[in-house]
Amino acid sequence: MDTGLYVKLSLIMFFQFAVWGAWCPVLAARCLGPLKMTGKQTGWIYATLPLASMITPILAGWLSDNYVDAKWLMAGCHLVGAVLLFAAARQQKFGSLFLVMFLWSLCYAAALPLVNKVLFAHHEAGGFGTGGVFIWAPVAWALAGYLLAALRNLRGGEGDGSDCLVLAGVLSILMFVCCLVQPDTAFQAGSNLLAALALLKIPSYAVFMAVTLVAAGMQQFYFLGSAPFMQSIGIQGKNISAVMAIAQVVQALATWWLMDRFYGELLGFNGTLAVGLFCWAIMFLVYAQVRVPALIVPIQAFHGFAYVFFIIVGQIYTGAISPKEMGGAAQGLIVFVQAGLSLFLCTQLAGYVMDKFSVDSKFQWNKIFAVPLVCAAVGGAVLLFGMKNPEPAAADEKPAVERTEGSTESGDIAPAVEEGNKEASETPAEKTEEP
Repeated sequence: MDTGLYVKLSLIMFFQFAVWGAWCPVLAARCLGPLKMTGKQTGWIYATLPLASMITPILAGWLSDNYVDAKWLMAGCHLVGAVLLFAAARQQKFGSLFLVMFLWSLCYAAALPLVNKVLFAHHEAGGFGTGGVFIWAPVAWALAGYLLAALRNLRGGEGDGSDCLVLAGVLSILMFVCCLVQPDTAFQAGSNLLAALALLKIPSYAVFMAVTLVAAGMQQFYFLGSAPFMQSIGIQGKNISAVMAIAQVVQALATWWLMDRFYGELLGFNGTLAVGLFCWAIMFLVYAQVRVPALIVPIQAFHGFAYVFFIIVGQIYTGAISPKEMGGAAQGLIVFVQAGLSLFLCTQLAGYVMDKFSVDSKFQWNKIFAVPLVCAAVGGAVLLFGMKNPEPAAADEKPAVERTEGSTESGDIAPAVEEGNKEASETPAEKTEEP
């Protein structure tokens, strides 16, 4: 194993999620407290990232495939992002904070697919799997929170709560430095901005993306509903963060020990993705039917499993099935659906459902959690029976975008076949390469 390369790739995965984890769990307290924003205004502050994820990931991925090395794009995004985070810490009004956070989100969302692109482009040459790098995402999220808590304890309090944004800005500068030492990632002009949409002509990938659009955002029922649900059954507010942290611990362990083995050896992509959704279904079933804290606490582990087997493996599946020349655009597409469109739509759905099933300020949790339960269960069944698992014989080939006169068309995906100095293409077929 190339230890130096592993450390470099792990650093960008770590700091990418440390930046997010520094402010995301606690910024709401600043908005609702010192800044005296409404719940709706706070929700729009948090909606900036899903909105941005529908804009810049595909653009950044396309640029990294055609014109700019991904590491320089990442570096630029995080340098500008650091300035914006420092500016956000100084904002006192909703309008100005929303604008600055939206601009930051455009930068951050652009970097998300680029981290994956660099990882998928180099991990095989380094002699290590993706799980050993992805594990640093939940670790970074948790450690950023602990670091913020430690700093606040040293100062004797949280002050006005703006320190979370300052810390995120410092971490973004460190991410900028780490980007500069990444290996070069090849790019070549020629692909269309929307070339990655050609992947949807692969039937199994189309099924996966359709399910992702509906199911990925269902985790918002977990994030928005867990805290009030736990309080309603007697779990004290001061303990809720620790209870939900169980999911992050399990996510890290599953990423390290199970993820590569599940999709690579045991279940394939379709089985692993389905297991992820079934884990969410089981968790929401328990949420809907059980009011015993002793059972609600350990069921948090199923969110960790679900995130690894559905969200992360979905990104790996996208990388495995896409040709190298559109690796950035393909990652931009999956981020657009997972973290953008699905998350935004399901955030609105979760808010609507929670309002609809609230009587006299009391939530009807069995009805609320029935919605994500059904969506996750049906989605898992669709993936299990409607998505074709990659054939072992196809493991040594990747689909390539059919080229005509040097340009890339987004219409067909077919395996590349060389005959002397000419390229021909077979009938479009689903081909994948297992990482």
